[in-house]
This record gives sequence, C-alpha cells and structure tokens, in this order.
Amino acid sequence: MSAVPRSVRAAALAVTLAMVGVACGGGSGGGDLTGTVSVDGSSTVFPISQAVAEEFNVEQPDVKTSVGVSGTGGGFKKFCSGETDMSNASRHIKDSEIAECKKNGIEYLEMTVAIDGLSVLVNPKNTWAKCLTTEELKKIWSPEAQGKITNWRQIRPEFPDKPLKLYGPGTDSGTFDYFTDAIVGEEGKSRSDYTASEDDNVLVQGIAGDENALGYFGFAYYEENVEKLSIVQVDPGSGCVEPSRQTINDGTYKPLSRPLFVYVAKKAAARPEVEAFVDFYLENVNELVESVGYIDMPAAMLAEQKSKWEAFKA
Repeated sequence: MSAVPRSVRAAALAVTLAMVGVACGGGSGGGDLTGTVSVDGSSTVFPISQAVAEEFNVEQPDVKTSVGVSGTGGGFKKFCSGETDMSNASRHIKDSEIAECKKNGIEYLEMTVAIDGLSVLVNPKNTWAKCLTTEELKKIWSPEAQGKITNWRQIRPEFPDKPLKLYGPGTDSGTFDYFTDAIVGEEGKSRSDYTASEDDNVLVQGIAGDENALGYFGFAYYEENVEKLSIVQVDPGSGCVEPSRQTINDGTYKPLSRPLFVYVAKKAAARPEVEAFVDFYLENVNELVESVGYIDMPAAMLAEQKSKWEAFKA
C-alpha cells in the first residue's frame, strides 16, 4: 500500500473540514474561546491528537493547544498528577495508574478514538522473513532470549546465518505493554537487549538503516514509511495474515489489533476550551484518523464514545 504524503492529506483534510464547517455553521464556540488544552502520552496516538489540535486551532486560534509525546506510561504520570488535561494511550490505564489518579483526585473518562494494528517490520533487504508465527515472535522477544537468540538462523533453520538486530518501543510505551502481553504472554515481560525508543520515528530510522533488523510499532508509522520498510505477516496458528486496514478493522489480524484511547480529566472538561476541544475531537476524529493512516471506528463505536462523553459532561 502506497502512503499518501502527509502534506497532501492535510491539505485535502483542511478543505473537507472547511466544507463541513460551512455546512454546519462552524464549530462550537465560534472562535471566541481562550485558554489552554494540554495533551501528552502515547506516540502512537500522537498523530491523531496533533491533527485534531491543528484543525481545532483554525477554528479557535486563541486557545493554546499542546500535544506532547512521552509514551503512554509517561503520559499517565503527568495526567494522574494533574499536569495535563488529556492523555493519549495505546493501552488501558493500569491499576497502579488508576490508584495514582484516585490519590490525586483525578476523575477521568476513557474514550476509544481509533483502531490500530501493531506491525512487525524488517529491512527491505530481508528476503526471508515474510511471515513469522506468534511462537517465533515469542522466542525472539521473551526475557529468556536475552543474549541467547542473536542470529536469524536460531529462529528458523532455513533463515540465513546473520545477526539479529532488534528495535522496539521503550518500557513507557503502551505499544510495548500491548505487544508483550499479546506475544510473550505477560505485560512488560521482554528481553531488554534491543534498541528501544518511545519515538516511533527513531525505530523507523533504525530498521531502515539495518539490513538485519526486526522491530515492531503501530501500523500508521509503517504506512508513513512504506518505501523504507518491509512488513511481516503474522501467523497465530491459523495462517499468515498481513496487517491492513481491512484485516485490522475486522479482527482477522490477530493478536495484534488493538483500540487506541484518549483520557479526559473531569476537572479539565469543565473548562469551555477543553469541552470544545473534545467535542471537536469526536466530531472530526474519523476523518482525521484516516488522514494520518489509522483505522477509523465503525459508526456504532463512534456513537458510543459520543454518548459516553455527553454523559460525562453532564
């Protein structure tokens, strides 16, 4: 699948949203709001929230909206201490984070904003790893593999005698948590002798520059870099399936399909600028999600999120 350049997609999206704004009489607030909206967290969800922020600021130029990237775990640390209004997350909030939020009096709402599929990637010069089983991925990434599984031939006898170089998210990443749970069988359990980063662009660059590389991150970052990377099909025991918009959305790409979330603090939601931002987010998210390479939500799922938000505001 060829990725459309983000600048082209953004321009087309701006026209679309402008047309929607004219048809609907503009967005909430009519451009008369001030204040701030602070968002942080998952690098996977970042492109979605950043796209929302950019388009929201066209309508509300006097609202200062910031979107940071400190990983899902790092984002929850800020969110649960009251530093941010919203938190991007590529996994559900953990029990320990729930306790921290409760301790600090932070009430919140979790909303699904998109669907993503974790993708396993190799360098384009890799001609042998077209499909890997979940058992082979577990063999590669389990803690027991550290310092021991270091050659491609150890994965499968017919693979070449070449060093295995691994790239993946850091431990503050929700992608790390989800992958280890789905593949290794326990969240947070992984070998640590790999190049780690919460910034998916760093992982893209690493895999693109290392012909012996294997790594994983969200599908959208593969679509953004399709000419630099090769995607690996995953076989959970029922046959090889390549991640795509269709296989991720219909659940046939398993076990690595997942929902993506934003969390909104109740105190923050009481501020007009934050309420307007979340209203705008839910009204435009499906168009924005598609523009940055993620899978939009089915209509029923989106309607459910809107209902949850309206009840939360009330």
